[in-house]
Amino acid sequence: MSFAKDVQESIDFIEEYISQTSNIETSASEIAKKLKIIRQENEDKFLELLKKLPNEIFGEVVLELPDYYIKDIVQNVSGEQLKEAIEELESDDATDLIQDIEDVDSAKAEEILETLDVEDQEEIKRLKRYNEAQAGAYMQTEVFKAFYNEKIQDALARLKEDKLKGELENIHHLFIVDSLGRLMFSIGLEDLILFDFSKTFKDEIKNTEDEFQSKYVKDDEKIEDVVHIFEDYDLSALPVVDYNSKLIGRITADDVHDIIQESATEQIYGLAGVDEEAEHDESIKEAGKSRASWLFVNLITALLASLVIGLFDHTIQSYVALAVLMPIVASMGGNAGTQTLTIMVRQLALGEVDFKNAKDAIKKELILSLSNGLIFGVLMGLIAFLWFGDIKLGLVIASSMLINLLSAGLTGAIVPLTLKKLGIDPAVGSTVLLTTVTDVVGFFSFLGLATLVLL
Repeated sequence: MSFAKDVQESIDFIEEYISQTSNIETSASEIAKKLKIIRQENEDKFLELLKKLPNEIFGEVVLELPDYYIKDIVQNVSGEQLKEAIEELESDDATDLIQDIEDVDSAKAEEILETLDVEDQEEIKRLKRYNEAQAGAYMQTEVFKAFYNEKIQDALARLKEDKLKGELENIHHLFIVDSLGRLMFSIGLEDLILFDFSKTFKDEIKNTEDEFQSKYVKDDEKIEDVVHIFEDYDLSALPVVDYNSKLIGRITADDVHDIIQESATEQIYGLAGVDEEAEHDESIKEAGKSRASWLFVNLITALLASLVIGLFDHTIQSYVALAVLMPIVASMGGNAGTQTLTIMVRQLALGEVDFKNAKDAIKKELILSLSNGLIFGVLMGLIAFLWFGDIKLGLVIASSMLINLLSAGLTGAIVPLTLKKLGIDPAVGSTVLLTTVTDVVGFFSFLGLATLVLL
């Protein structure tokens, strides 16, 4: 299928959705995908269709689009339409959109915020106070809660009213609070429908309270700890409380999914030594500057490896076979180190490795590196012997391979841990440091041993 046909089909799909002539059921994510296809070919059409979207889905679509689209959207969409879209969003998403607008045009963001209802303004301002590493930054303040002494039928009547008003979405649990608003229990809707609605919550669960004890997080807890709780207990939502244990919001599974996806993306870009924002910037200059900075660092490290080779210039001239085999040692070390590095960075991100069990993780990587070093050292030594008919050369490259794979495993394990300890993202810069070590150690051990054994 040609790209032009993809673009036209995307335009037809969105126009049909806007007209609602065929009652298309779709998601904000699907609409965003279609709009991205259109924008690649026709930016004016992209903006035209975007502005025609209904308010109830407009904000969700904007949040699904890449961050680098936001500048064009803020500059071309009226403040009134953005305000109406924000009013349709849940508090966490509304805060995200306001902050996106603020990054482009702080005056416009302030103007929009001031036109919102006082309650919406207060919620957004409160959520903006959290930094992106805290759980509170990802919570939505819309929750379904009831008092412990309240009649179940009264709580359900309020739920029905709120749903009809569109004030609550994706409700899976009822949170029970005391008279001061402090979280007590969490009741799933599948359990709630089995209750006697004429009773109070206290009367219904007083003998089974242990069944409804709720997992929760405080608003200032690290978001990475929240992600681990969701993964460990397979939750759909998690209540958030303040320092007084008062229920102030909830974090939902879809937000956690987005956090995990963003974290994985950052790691991939970090390991590649490129900046995500620069890569998504439409300016080739910005992307080029980002890549060039890391390539410059890599050039310096490559020169360092070349200096090591230069120290053994006489050895290489005396034994030409060394020039043929030399890249193999460095390449094997680099690949082995990258395997260890990737595993360590990922385990650190998932919380499977920390400084308490780092010793065990390093020990494991050293054992694996030693095993692989022995296996591939013997294999390469045999190949070198059969290739050049020199058993000493085989011993040299076998020994060098073992040394370099051990150093690669140790470096791949220690570098991410060290960067984490220093408060630096382990994914950023690790590959450059690893390459430096494996190249320098590989060349030095191989050529150094060759000088001692062969000459």
